[in-house]
Amino acid sequence: MLDDTLKSQLQTYLGMLRSPIQLIATLDDSETGVEMRGLLETIVGLSDKVRLDTSGSDVRAPSFLVVREGETQGVRFAGLPLGHEFTSLVLALLWTGGHPPKVDTDVLDAVKALEGDFNFEVYMSLSCHNCPDVVQALSLMAIFNSKVKTVVIEGGAFQQEVTEREIMAVPMVFLNGKVFGSGHMTLEEIVAKIDSGSAARDAAKINAKEAFDLLIVGGGPAGAAAAVYAARKGIRVGVAAERFGGQVNDTMAIENYISVLQTDGPQFGAALEAQVRHYGVDIMNLQKAAKVVPATEPGGLIQVQMENGGVLNARSVILSTGARWRNVNVPGEQAYKNKGVAYCPHCDGPLFKGKRTAVIGGGNSGIEAAIDLAGIVAHVTVIEFADQLKADAVLVNKLKSLNNVTIYTHAQTTEITGDGNVVNGIRFRDRASGVEQHVALEGVFVQIGLVPNTEFLKGTLELSKFGEIMVDAKGHTNVAGVFAAGDCTTVPFKQIVIAAGDGAKAALSAFDHLIRMPVVA
Repeated sequence: MLDDTLKSQLQTYLGMLRSPIQLIATLDDSETGVEMRGLLETIVGLSDKVRLDTSGSDVRAPSFLVVREGETQGVRFAGLPLGHEFTSLVLALLWTGGHPPKVDTDVLDAVKALEGDFNFEVYMSLSCHNCPDVVQALSLMAIFNSKVKTVVIEGGAFQQEVTEREIMAVPMVFLNGKVFGSGHMTLEEIVAKIDSGSAARDAAKINAKEAFDLLIVGGGPAGAAAAVYAARKGIRVGVAAERFGGQVNDTMAIENYISVLQTDGPQFGAALEAQVRHYGVDIMNLQKAAKVVPATEPGGLIQVQMENGGVLNARSVILSTGARWRNVNVPGEQAYKNKGVAYCPHCDGPLFKGKRTAVIGGGNSGIEAAIDLAGIVAHVTVIEFADQLKADAVLVNKLKSLNNVTIYTHAQTTEITGDGNVVNGIRFRDRASGVEQHVALEGVFVQIGLVPNTEFLKGTLELSKFGEIMVDAKGHTNVAGVFAAGDCTTVPFKQIVIAAGDGAKAALSAFDHLIRMPVVA
């Protein structure tokens, strides 16, 4: 199951165990059960600090519990944690065996201080690139707080359970039997959601901070580049980010960032954060801006008010809040979100294996999604509003070569239909004839572009008709001392490399502004 290279790497990691651990397995005679036994025996054979007990009697088989020797509380894996989740398994072994996690002390303390009974079930797929962060966060919580129980469930191994619970998007998290959340979530986000006092504590920490020379709002490629360039000037820099890495965390493959042949979104986002931290930048995660208050005099402080009530002050500000997936805004979209309506074909595509799906959008992202899905699902229907597909010719040609794809252009989606629980079809109108058509299917993937995250700036900054921040060639906005960069601006072509360049340019512009401004006490 594991090749020699993986075995060697795993043996190295297991050598970091500080205390003995136990794997308590509930096995069966299924193919997955046989493979699980082989995996566990391999792990045991690589370390004398790991012991296997096959007398488990969990309700889910095959599964295994990772616990400290002599204990019964830990993290359970139901199904095989391979693919993207192999790292999650390795980390669970290390943390259980006493190896310290790379987590801020404040966050780990908050995990340990949680009070209550928290029974988490997280459903994942082995091809989902968003799942590992959620799996690892919930695993850590179970390992470091005995009041938290976590079961990691591989959907492919428990298809009946997935169907019964109507899980059509991963990661999907249940807490005490009820839906807790879906999609990418960080450890900090999960803790904040169940810790009622976290918002007030965060606001107090924010209010206690001294004024920054430069405050960057947003932690995607633009914000990260701005932070690095500014910090290298020797000024005091802070980054307030709702989620460091931004939308890049939801990108599967990145193959066009110059000098990086191939990477994925979570890996790229982690690298961005590591470089920013290397320069000593104050990163404030889970912070969503609510308002920007311009300085009242040249060289005065600009205020950024956060949604949790905290207020940050800075002599200059760069807004790099990025963008989010655009909704199609038709009846049924919100009602059936995660019940057949999805936005990430890489994450959720495997859940529709053998089923009928549609992709709304004929740009590059839409056609790439359709090609990806065509290899998994029974049939793909592509619906494009314009009179022709807008994707690159090479993608369009590839799509047209597939025999399980139907393309409708000049078509307006009017409704996503369902049976009250899950999606059962899509309705669209031919824009030339006015004739409506309904296609029966089980899944709809929306791929129609981006919306800038700038709603909180209305009435403060000049925005385009699309909500983008108006900037000049140097990243200046119409408010003195406030700059903007990346996908939230009017700069054309929303690409990672362009956003990073914009961030660097905005940082240099902000520094130029600072050295020319008087310092106001």
